[in-house]
Amino acid sequence: MAAHNRGSGPQAAMARLKGVGNELFQHGRYGEAAARYSEAIGRLQEPGSSLPAELSVLYSNRAACYLKIGNCSDCVKDCTASLELIPFALKPLIRRATAYEALERYRKAFVDYRTATQVDGRVQAAQDGMNRMRKLLMEKDGNSWRDNLPPLPSVPVALQHKWTPSAPERKEAEKTSIQQNGDNSAPNNLEQAKCFKEAGNVLVKKGEFRKAVEKYSASLDLNRKECTTYTNRALCYLNLKRYPEAVQDCTAALALDPKNLKAFYRRALARKELKDYKASLTDLREMLKLDPNNSAGQHLLYEVQKLAK
Repeated sequence: MAAHNRGSGPQAAMARLKGVGNELFQHGRYGEAAARYSEAIGRLQEPGSSLPAELSVLYSNRAACYLKIGNCSDCVKDCTASLELIPFALKPLIRRATAYEALERYRKAFVDYRTATQVDGRVQAAQDGMNRMRKLLMEKDGNSWRDNLPPLPSVPVALQHKWTPSAPERKEAEKTSIQQNGDNSAPNNLEQAKCFKEAGNVLVKKGEFRKAVEKYSASLDLNRKECTTYTNRALCYLNLKRYPEAVQDCTAALALDPKNLKAFYRRALARKELKDYKASLTDLREMLKLDPNNSAGQHLLYEVQKLAK
């Protein structure tokens, strides 16, 4: 009977739900993963089942799901709950900083990134984030930018990861930094890029194209391999009448996906406005080869042919 209770109690149920959540997360099913983590959190909040370390991890895991789907406000709440249970935990610190950055709460983002670097100075995402926030805050507040920061917590010495790199470690760190800055494939960077992209999408729906450009640009700084971020920013540039930039973004998108219809169409639009009718017609013909019945492409082709005459 005792063995049965151990296998069917709140803690065992929590472990199963957490495992399912982890698997769903790995497969990109973030909403479903968040639901499983929520169930697991509920099990640990039952009387007699308090495990602060496990509960902290679950909040942090659910925060990661929220960050992936662009729900930055709930990400902040869950990271805060996680950190209340286990102060100075690295993952919720960085996730909350990323969410604050996407929400344009740059001072709070700086504090979390800086705190994360105190916990472990090897984390490149925290170093990069702190540098980005410093630059933004200096542009906004000038040399007095530090005066407006929230209180900076002092990380206990026992929790600081002391690290003095040897020569081989320095070379490896430099190599990692180059890879992250060039290929932008580090997991933390991809997580941040996703959050910025989702924030840009929200701004586009509101018609705030200038702000959306800033978000998409921040996303592309972290991940240059996401085709739709280029085409989304190109749409913003079209609405802002910044046609050369729209052409550049569509060209970058086509380098990643040579059959991208939106990139062909938006580049054709931009080239039409630049009076480069020949290039615009070339784009539209390529697009219609891929999708002969595309009515928007057919209509624009007719317009540009008239202008070219």
